[in-house]
Amino acid sequence: MQLESVKNYLLGLQQDICAGLAEEDGAADFIVDEWQRPEGGGGRSRVLAEGAVFEKAGVNFSHVMGAALPGSASAARPELAGRSYQAMGVSLVIHPRNPYVPTSHANVRLFVAEKPGEDPVWWFGGGYDLTPYYGNREDCVSWHREAERACAEFGDDVYPRFKAWCDDYFFLRHRNEPRGVGGLFFDDLNEWDFETTFAFMRSVGNSFLSAYRPIVQRRKDTPYGDRERQFQLYRRGRYVEFNLVFDRGTLFGLQSDGRTEAILMSLPPLVRWEYNYRPEPGTPEAELTDYYLQHRDWLTETVGEG
Repeated sequence: MQLESVKNYLLGLQQDICAGLAEEDGAADFIVDEWQRPEGGGGRSRVLAEGAVFEKAGVNFSHVMGAALPGSASAARPELAGRSYQAMGVSLVIHPRNPYVPTSHANVRLFVAEKPGEDPVWWFGGGYDLTPYYGNREDCVSWHREAERACAEFGDDVYPRFKAWCDDYFFLRHRNEPRGVGGLFFDDLNEWDFETTFAFMRSVGNSFLSAYRPIVQRRKDTPYGDRERQFQLYRRGRYVEFNLVFDRGTLFGLQSDGRTEAILMSLPPLVRWEYNYRPEPGTPEAELTDYYLQHRDWLTETVGEG
């Protein structure tokens, strides 16, 4: 294993994504917060707040280690529970100001579980997903085409498999609806050799800005009013619910005594809930759940509509 190569890649990815987002925003830049974890390791949190385009964007790098792997990280492999571990990754969440620009999340990570007298067990995870407030077919199709391109050289089955996993993972069971329009999700990935799996993680990480920035550029100047803003704040509540109830990364961070400010960086700055809200049929707000928040093969959708 080449842990230092993975770490250097992740630090470079954090820098590249922050540079691209700051350039896109044009009015704000990322603050840098270096931190250390008493139990071992640390990280670098970078946050952009109150920008012209991004109300809040956070891009975290962390490399932590501990004596006992938390249950949230060994759910698929209970035999590894309690091993010492290292975990490193980049995780980001972007909450735009304009309701016509979707929220987006991305993560790439490596885990290594170790036990004296046995070979280390490693696996990669990651992916990215898109959460629109006002759906647009062009955006959904371009997003998924970029995801497919990131997977192409690793096998014809990779994009469909990890697209389906993303649809299944980012699902709010208590609401019976997806969080967004999906993308890619993979975890516990070590079916290839280390170099191939690391190359796949890089392909996913490197494709994020190519997938997201064109959507931001198309939508960031779309006019909107208080109706759209209030709906955006309401739908952000779904994001909060998922992250605090279901998200494995959030649970791992909290269970491993991680840095709370960095772990909860994913939450939006403003959000609202409304009791038993139902959008009026036929409105763009209703279309979000009726059409866009459905499991679809976006690569077969017609572009230029919606």
